[in-house]
Amino acid sequence: MELYDVMRSTFSAREFADDPIPDPTLFKILDNARFAPSGGNRQGWRIIIIRKQETREALAELTIPAAKRYAAQIRAGENPWNTVNLTNVDDQTIELTPMPSQFTKPYLKAAVVLVVCVDLKVVASMDQYLNRVGVVSGASIYPFVWNILLAARHEGYSGTITTLAISQEPKLQELLGIPEHFAVSAIIPLGKPIRYLTRLKRRPVWSFATFEHFDGTPLTDVRDE
Repeated sequence: MELYDVMRSTFSAREFADDPIPDPTLFKILDNARFAPSGGNRQGWRIIIIRKQETREALAELTIPAAKRYAAQIRAGENPWNTVNLTNVDDQTIELTPMPSQFTKPYLKAAVVLVVCVDLKVVASMDQYLNRVGVVSGASIYPFVWNILLAARHEGYSGTITTLAISQEPKLQELLGIPEHFAVSAIIPLGKPIRYLTRLKRRPVWSFATFEHFDGTPLTDVRDE
């Protein structure tokens, strides 16, 4: 596929056919994804490849607490897990909220599940002293994560970035033998999608790109037609 076609058609797949991903194909995906940039080119990523059903079920179980909170906040009209506008939903309401199956089903049905970790000893967290949640460390892992999904799309497979189980990171570390200084960054169910999406909905460039100032002049399409 042509690069821009891959970028415009790499969607979040959560429903998968029974087709496997052979190890040589998975190797090819990761072999190309590894050329992502990272801070200082330290490449602090590690991937745990999950195929065993019992491990998938354990991952699904660890997703439940965060998924219930997510669903409860959606019901309350909130933006789930927001660090600026904190939740007004109480613990009892969260506990009584049914757990939507779409949050755990991909782990059980995908051809493979990739648990992506990053070594916190090699990332530069430039925002660690700011009074907000840290995001800069992600620059050393999420380009790699996205490259995995782009490469998978090129090979005819799809997946999605999931993060709900990461709220239970100590239990994830115990389950998978992950050292404490490695953060779990994404859990990616990957496989042959039941259907492909080719028309993704995204906001236009002028709605998020401005010149010189946050409220500056929007960038518009000035290409010759």
